[in-house]
Amino acid sequence: MSVSSAVVLAAGEGIRLRPLTRNRPKPMLPAGTRPILEHVFDQLIAADIDSIAVVVGYRGDRIRSYFGSSYREIELTYVEQERQLGTGHALRLASSVIDGATVVVNGDQFVDSRIIEDVVATHDADAAATIGLINRQEIGEYGGVILEDDGSVVELVENPQDDRAYRLNAGVYVVDPNLLETIERLDMTPGEHSLVDAMTTLLEDGETVRGVVSEGWWIDAMYPWDLLAVSDMLFDAGVIGDEVAASAIVHDSAIVRSPVVVDRDCEIGPGAVVGPHACLGENTTVGSNAVVERSVIDADTRIGANATAIDCVTGVGVDLGHGTVVPGGPGDARIGDRFFEDAPIGALLADRVTDNGGVTYVPGAIVGAAVTIEAGATVRGTIDDDTEVHS
Repeated sequence: MSVSSAVVLAAGEGIRLRPLTRNRPKPMLPAGTRPILEHVFDQLIAADIDSIAVVVGYRGDRIRSYFGSSYREIELTYVEQERQLGTGHALRLASSVIDGATVVVNGDQFVDSRIIEDVVATHDADAAATIGLINRQEIGEYGGVILEDDGSVVELVENPQDDRAYRLNAGVYVVDPNLLETIERLDMTPGEHSLVDAMTTLLEDGETVRGVVSEGWWIDAMYPWDLLAVSDMLFDAGVIGDEVAASAIVHDSAIVRSPVVVDRDCEIGPGAVVGPHACLGENTTVGSNAVVERSVIDADTRIGANATAIDCVTGVGVDLGHGTVVPGGPGDARIGDRFFEDAPIGALLADRVTDNGGVTYVPGAIVGAAVTIEAGATVRGTIDDDTEVHS
């Protein structure tokens, strides 16, 4: 079946990625040096999608202002979800732009174009929906699908805890308009509704839902340190790598170790070492003799002379002072009310964190937005937004 249109669900905040999502939604967090959503658009276009509608909500202005009305000559239509009431509700809001079978993807996860192509090729007129699946040992906090040998979906389970033979739901669908009618029925009841709810209702009504297991790659950034794993995967898949922008300035005595991405207008000072597995966002400065390794450094960040940043994730406009040390992970970390032992992160510094030099970050440190850290301080645990840390 030929399907050329897509709806991208990009209205959520990404609560488990706080404090990085204080000022922007999860789809706009960096994957390498570009927003996650930009990679989603690229994979849709690679799968021959030529019409894209984007459902936006939390901080949706950040998405609109970044992409505008088109991306790579593909027109973008925006649909506003003012209250985040689930993916089913989001799709219902986009019903006015859906005409016939349509691809639906999450805008905050990475999917290979092969998954999209496999779902489109599998979908037929007998199915109300088709789901892209991957084989994965650990389903964990994601959705699992029980599949018959003939490709028929038997059951969809969120966060499965039993040991049945689940496939992971990759969040790639082709849906027919009759799914929208099912969502309309679900929306007559209170609460939040997902696409999984709607497809479960279809199965209960005797409709056919198909699944296809794909060999394409898939990854999600659920927690801040997952952005490091995402960049590793993108390097390994050849999506990014060994790219130094023409406008970047790299001192003759600096060392840039592969794989690495250095975006526009960056400057790497004398004796500095950047890489391997380092991503420097636009207009980032790495001072003399500084070291940046296996880190995702977002735009407009300053890393001072003789500083070290290993296993580090930053937001926008961060200032690591001279001689500051992020020694690398793992470390114990807290996100919201959850505690993680041996989280694979040296430190997370959200937007506009400023340290005044000589600061030491204990592995697993999570520093909120607009925090100021006094020179010589030791930072450990979770620091709330808009806080001052004294030595």
